[in-house]
Amino acid sequence: MGTCKTSLPWGEGKTLLTYQIEQWLNLNFTPVVVLGSHNSHQQKDCPPGSLTVINPHANTGKTTSLLAGLQHIPQDFEVLAISAVDQPRKLEIYQRLLQSHINNAALITAPMYKDKMGHPLLFNNQVRSHLQNIREETFGLRQIIKEFYPLIYKVEFDHPAVLVDINTPEVYEQLCITEF
Repeated sequence: MGTCKTSLPWGEGKTLLTYQIEQWLNLNFTPVVVLGSHNSHQQKDCPPGSLTVINPHANTGKTTSLLAGLQHIPQDFEVLAISAVDQPRKLEIYQRLLQSHINNAALITAPMYKDKMGHPLLFNNQVRSHLQNIREETFGLRQIIKEFYPLIYKVEFDHPAVLVDINTPEVYEQLCITEF
């Protein structure tokens, strides 16, 4: 991207980080936001009700951030959502996923669009030990998805929004123009 994604403008007067956190807060989730040392100053964009964790090892891979965040999740959580700042979703997507996850007592719930798995992923507490054992060498969450694939509750969406991943300035600009 060439810039820190957390501080990108998104919506009216918000950053991408603030937008994402607010969506989860609207669902009564307590967002645990993991920031790297390089963007720890973005804590200022984290609304009340969220918990910020600084991962000093963020430059060694995504799994270190997931593991840092997991240390701050209550042992008795019912639903854990793993969401990336560069994968913004409208509240309706989160609501539908959460409701499907709860209604189906799923171990893992994932959004789908035309047979492609999207994000965010929702996890039941029974998967916690697997999450705590992820490593970069075993491809992090991909290994869990591979292991549990037949058990994942898949929620089909009729729009590719669940696949959006802002990795280039061109994708970001296009999403801003189309008012994603």
